[in-house]
Amino acid sequence: MSEHKVKVSWEKQTESFAYQDYNRDHQWDFGHGLIVNASSAPQFLGTPEYADPERAFAAALSSCQLLFFIAICSKKRLTLERYQDNATAYLEKNNEGELIISKVVLRPEVRFAQGVEVAWEAIEKIHHQAHKRCFLARSVRSEIIIEPVKT
Repeated sequence: MSEHKVKVSWEKQTESFAYQDYNRDHQWDFGHGLIVNASSAPQFLGTPEYADPERAFAAALSSCQLLFFIAICSKKRLTLERYQDNATAYLEKNNEGELIISKVVLRPEVRFAQGVEVAWEAIEKIHHQAHKRCFLARSVRSEIIIEPVKT
C-alpha cells in the first residue's frame, strides 16, 4: 500500500574499532532536509543528547497512538487542544536471556477545547479505539500499555 524510507548512515570516526572505543553516532535521514542525529542508548556507550533506537521505538508507538486519537476526535467533532505523552520503553531480558523491548507504557494527557466536555469513560474508549487502529501497535510483539492521565 505504501513505503516509508529512511537512510541510516554511520562512518567510523575512531582509530580503534574495539567495542569500548568505536563511535555509535550516526544519522537518520528522512528526506526533505530532515536529519536526526542518533546513537546507541547511553547504557550502550551512546551519546545521550542523540536519539537512540529504544526511545525512537517508544516515540513511534506514541506518535501512532496520538495520530489515531486525534483523527477519532476530529471525526467525532471533539476539538482537541493538546495531547502530550510521557512514553517509556522497557528493555528487559526475555525467557531466553536476550534483551528485548518487553513493553512500552504510554501516558497520554489530553486537553479538549474550552466548552468541549468529554466524559473520562469516553476518553478511555477513544484511547482504546486508537490503540486498536495503530499500525505500529499491531506490528510489534511488545506489550503496549496505555495509562491515560486524568486532568
